[in-house]
Amino acid sequence: MTEHEHVRVAVIGSGFGGLGAAVRLRREGVTDFVVLERADSVGGTWRDNSYPGCACDVPSHLYSFSFAPNPDWPRTFSGQEHIRGYLEHVTDVFRLRPHIRFNSEVKMMTWDAERLRWDIETSSGSYSADLVVSATGPLSDPKIPDIPGLDSFPGKVFHSARWDHDYDLRGKRVAMVGTGASAIQIVPSIQPEVERLTVFQRTPPWVMPRVDRAISGAERALHRALPFTTQARRGLLWGLRELQVQAFTKRPNELGMIEQLAKRNMARSIKDPALRAKLTPDYRIGCKRILLSSAYYPALAQPDVDVVTSGLSEVRGSTVVGADGSTAEVDAIVFGTGFHVTDMPIADRVVGVGGRTLAEAWQDGMRALRGASAAGFPNWMTIIGPNTGLGNSSMILMIESQLNYMADYVRQLDVLGGRVALDARPAAVDVWNRRVQERMKRTVWNTGGCTSWYLDANGRNTTVWPGTTTEFRTATRRVDLAEYEVVRAPAEKKAEKSEVVDA
Repeated sequence: MTEHEHVRVAVIGSGFGGLGAAVRLRREGVTDFVVLERADSVGGTWRDNSYPGCACDVPSHLYSFSFAPNPDWPRTFSGQEHIRGYLEHVTDVFRLRPHIRFNSEVKMMTWDAERLRWDIETSSGSYSADLVVSATGPLSDPKIPDIPGLDSFPGKVFHSARWDHDYDLRGKRVAMVGTGASAIQIVPSIQPEVERLTVFQRTPPWVMPRVDRAISGAERALHRALPFTTQARRGLLWGLRELQVQAFTKRPNELGMIEQLAKRNMARSIKDPALRAKLTPDYRIGCKRILLSSAYYPALAQPDVDVVTSGLSEVRGSTVVGADGSTAEVDAIVFGTGFHVTDMPIADRVVGVGGRTLAEAWQDGMRALRGASAAGFPNWMTIIGPNTGLGNSSMILMIESQLNYMADYVRQLDVLGGRVALDARPAAVDVWNRRVQERMKRTVWNTGGCTSWYLDANGRNTTVWPGTTTEFRTATRRVDLAEYEVVRAPAEKKAEKSEVVDA
């Protein structure tokens, strides 16, 4: 690599969003781009999360790109290794590796208003780009709470997304902090091996059975021979989830029947009334992410498992102390405490117009036009941006909608010609955000009576999309130039004025 490389587009991250952006750029005829990846391989969250039992809670045929169907998924719900393998396959099939710069963590990206470009400093060198597509993802930077005494703990400590495979948990006393999507997969995976497992649960999740099975060889052969059957299967999975959206977004009371099914699921495995009371949520199902597992409750019912119905409040030597005063001696602490979702660290590294960082622009909450463009950050787009998350379907559907928007953004820059940038108008961002937040008021995520990672520090839901994936695809089908300020390079502005005078 040269000391400074200029490209038309710089994509940040090589998970589903980054690889999808790279494929779409190639399909649009754009080959002058790089994918900046901080790790040494592709995969994003499916590379980083390799904990025992890691798997997807969206069916395999829906959790894949529409332009890269996979007829050979081995299970209806795929494990981490299969999804990571799929992303490696996409990288090779679409010949993306020459564009990827591994071990290139973005340290800072700064808007140059004179040259209309982004100057990017990475751990491997410097770049500049006309357009930046940030696909770092909301589930990329682990969050570990500030626990008094944790620094002096003599045992092993790690986050679920940074699993230490060199540390053997067999025969150890383990504290599992958190009961979210990762924890309910980890607990049944390690419970048979550890000496004792203490689970710290601040808020119990709603858990539904995970109806997973191996996909037969005959099914896979059919999908290979008749590709339309793969698309039909995907379409059916998508359609069923679209029909569910109304209950989440407009009629949360209809979810009561689902709660009864979840309670029956619990009752089948948890016979102890006291434990069942500990595990029963007091909020509407769907308010927090609904989790899928057929092994979590049976694991919690085992005699070597203790459930502490409070958060971890303190560590005293090798003793962990719950907020309820309970104590346990442990050899290892595993945090399943989520990620920096509404306060993404990348925001501190994006410096826009006037030297203002994205974190400063978003200090009162994340806001972006159609989930992609932030005012004051010309020619900068994000994939899986504010209010693009889902509570019941596949994020790949949302990513592909944003890729449509990105593709039209590139086309609009071409049509405008010359050195040009698009900067989202603050008024357009405000209008979009107000509409989203107004729709959010009656959703289960806002009315269900829980506190979730969907909400930011101000209690605003800046994470989830309050509608169907079809609605979002329609809203991001094309770029409306009226929502943007067209920014020309200073030199071109002077040339335009000169032409007017000469005329």
